[in-house]
Amino acid sequence: MDGDRRRWRQCLLGGAVFAVCMAGTTLPTPLYGLYQEKFGFSELMVTVVYAVYAFGVIGVLLLAGNASDTVGRRPVLLAGLAFSAASAVCFLCATGMGWLYAGRLLSGLSAGLFTGAATAYVMELAPKGGTSRATFVATAANMGGLGFGPLLAGVLAQYAAWPLYLPFVVHLALVAVSAAVLARLPETVRDRQPLSTVRPQRPGLPPQVRSVFAPAAIASFVGFALFGVFTSVSPAFLADSLDVHNHAVTGLIVALAFFASTAGQLAVGRIGVGRSLPLGCAGLLAGLALLAGALWWDLLALVVASAVVGGVGQGLAFRGALAAVAAASPPDRRAAVISMLFVVAYTGISLPVIGVGLLVGPIGLEGAGLVFIACMAVLVVAAAGYLLRRPARAPA
Repeated sequence: MDGDRRRWRQCLLGGAVFAVCMAGTTLPTPLYGLYQEKFGFSELMVTVVYAVYAFGVIGVLLLAGNASDTVGRRPVLLAGLAFSAASAVCFLCATGMGWLYAGRLLSGLSAGLFTGAATAYVMELAPKGGTSRATFVATAANMGGLGFGPLLAGVLAQYAAWPLYLPFVVHLALVAVSAAVLARLPETVRDRQPLSTVRPQRPGLPPQVRSVFAPAAIASFVGFALFGVFTSVSPAFLADSLDVHNHAVTGLIVALAFFASTAGQLAVGRIGVGRSLPLGCAGLLAGLALLAGALWWDLLALVVASAVVGGVGQGLAFRGALAAVAAASPPDRRAAVISMLFVVAYTGISLPVIGVGLLVGPIGLEGAGLVFIACMAVLVVAAAGYLLRRPARAPA
């Protein structure tokens, strides 16, 4: 019993480190308006800066998504924290767009190293029989950290001095504490090999994972696409169309989507993995409809409702997808397979975001958002139909 308590404590500490790193990736979200005023760039540049992060994630996942299976979880996570700290330094030194691009790229590299490795690490730190709870800890740390970032930055930017500096100073302090915590946690990979043995992984899946991976990937793509557009353009919509200039309110609304995702993930234990994926798609469709209403009628209440409903749908779909994929993966390929799932998810973040940015100029922010919603609605309906015909199996 004492051993189980110790393992759960380690699992939660690993989740806390995961959350700190992911918080750094969304920290600039409520600050983009201030950067626009300071550097004078367009809304398209906001989406490009945001997408640079996703390209960094995808690049690392493809080139080194399996690194922690080889050299161990802790060395990879420590490298991720180093990139996260370097990203914060770039934002602290920012005197032009180049610094923002560099900061977001480094942030993407940190997230790319963390997503697969930290998810596998948190699950492996848990005691035997705790896979389901550990999966929730991992996904909640991921989404909870993503939500904490804009909330922290928004509150500090609104109510404290140095709005473009203090959030990153606080994050650097949290990264330092996280590194100290990680240094005291055990390594979970037994047969470690030198870094020189790490090779870029080819896109591919073990045969036993393929039937599970397809529906999981569809649900993840749609959920992350909604989050990507919501977090990149909603601050501009709130300021320009709804006259909401309070950075704390903007950060809170963005954070609500991620916190609602955590609530959706918590519900998977009762609903079951097989049903959570199609139900998650239904929640995403409802969230898209509410967002369309918010854009059409300029209603703040519908923006909030969209964040909550869409977030719950994303949480249901994402935790169900992650649990199914992790359970079907062989232990020595688990981090690599999870990394491939995140490649699909972060493709959902990057491509639609750039598309919206390109459309803002000719048809406006509201029009671009409605085009995105229509495209994603078609994809959600197709994904739900696929999942109903070929449901994901619950993990053993």
